[in-house]
Amino acid sequence: MSEVGDQSRLTLTAHPLQRVGAYALAHLGKSSSPESLLPEAFGPAVEKVTRDAVRAALVRDTKSDEGFWLKASMSFFPNSKMNHHSNAKRDDDTIRDAVRAWRRMPDAMLWPAVACVLCGRQAVGFFGKVDVPLAESDLYRNNTPRRHSGMALCWPCLCSFYALPYGCRLTGGPSIALHSWDEQFLARTLSRRVERNQQLIALGRPDQKGVGANEALALRALRLHEDRLTAGVDLLVFSNNNRGQTLEVQSLEQPLAEWLRRSSRPPRSRGFTALVRAHATADKAGIVGLARNAFRAPERIVGACSRYMTAYIDQGVIRTDTSDLAELCLSFVSEVTRMNQNEIDEIKNAGTQVAAWLKAENSAGQLRAFNATLKDQPRMRHWLMRRNIDALLGTTNGIHGPLITESQFRLLFDPEVEQAWFHRQLLVVTVVQRLHELGFAPADRAEVAAAIADEENEHPEDLDYLKGEES
Repeated sequence: MSEVGDQSRLTLTAHPLQRVGAYALAHLGKSSSPESLLPEAFGPAVEKVTRDAVRAALVRDTKSDEGFWLKASMSFFPNSKMNHHSNAKRDDDTIRDAVRAWRRMPDAMLWPAVACVLCGRQAVGFFGKVDVPLAESDLYRNNTPRRHSGMALCWPCLCSFYALPYGCRLTGGPSIALHSWDEQFLARTLSRRVERNQQLIALGRPDQKGVGANEALALRALRLHEDRLTAGVDLLVFSNNNRGQTLEVQSLEQPLAEWLRRSSRPPRSRGFTALVRAHATADKAGIVGLARNAFRAPERIVGACSRYMTAYIDQGVIRTDTSDLAELCLSFVSEVTRMNQNEIDEIKNAGTQVAAWLKAENSAGQLRAFNATLKDQPRMRHWLMRRNIDALLGTTNGIHGPLITESQFRLLFDPEVEQAWFHRQLLVVTVVQRLHELGFAPADRAEVAAAIADEENEHPEDLDYLKGEES
């Protein structure tokens, strides 16, 4: 027989969804953390969850004006007493009694002689997908003895799963949960989510703000967090619905998550506004593009910066926010990719030399010729070699020494340097940054102020994000 333990004290386990639910339940009990939730507050918090389940069940119709919470429950507790199809024919008392019986702790005489699979305390029963969101298939519950249907759970761990919806972004379909091993971040993020969901659950209606992109929820939470992150952030999108169980997990490693958090706040906020603009398209908010790159392909962030900064250099025009964005881009390279500082300095020095040559030429046409080489490695190599000869022969004003050194050339073009393409993007960023600092404004530049101003009209979703609003 396993240790009985205290069946009214929450414990944080290694299960991300149990942790989200435990924090949600603790907040419902007006506690800052699961471990600090007192036994006398545990019962009222569980009762709150049960009352909300009863209220939703009595709606019966998921399509009614107040049926959203009932609809959302099908993605957590399918075929439960809360949302069973037979409820349409039952009276209120029958439904109320059935839901309360489902959410009541099993009698101690019926407890199995096994430990909770999550925390090791005495289990109060075995529970399947009616109570616990499973992973990708029913095989997930095969960690219990044969002939038992479900996971062996103690009462606090089971109640954590009952409270899970309060800690998720509810959509009516797959739900979205943020998780981190940074306890402070998780506590603060979930406290805001629980407060919002209590309002929505009481009304039975969905949030009027659209989700946008799932990944953008994580960036909004990071922007609102004031302290340094000590762990990465996971985004879990899941559904326990009988029509298709799904679980998708995406992760931000700690360096990237912390960089995003720090970058959205002063003194980097001006560069961050430009970074959001750099990811915007005609039909997609910049925060959506940035969030997707951050989770799916972080290396594309530098590419997006490069494209944004060079959008008008064919016309000889450099954006006013170039320096702020370039500094932010360089901080990404050093803090997130952990690129060797000596290599960063080499590329910056090469960029300074190329910018000096272009400034001396003072021609939009020459700048356009350089920009055209970015996507064509042999062409860029030839362009640099040709200008390097001019610099060494002393035929170019404003250049001291070679345009590009042997070590810099290797970083940019050596086939054995795995990130050479990345280094070339970084070179362009440093060139444009230095030109901006030098006040590059050739006489043959085009008038594109109206086009730039139009691009800088932020998408409404970006404006909400930059103002610090959470969805």
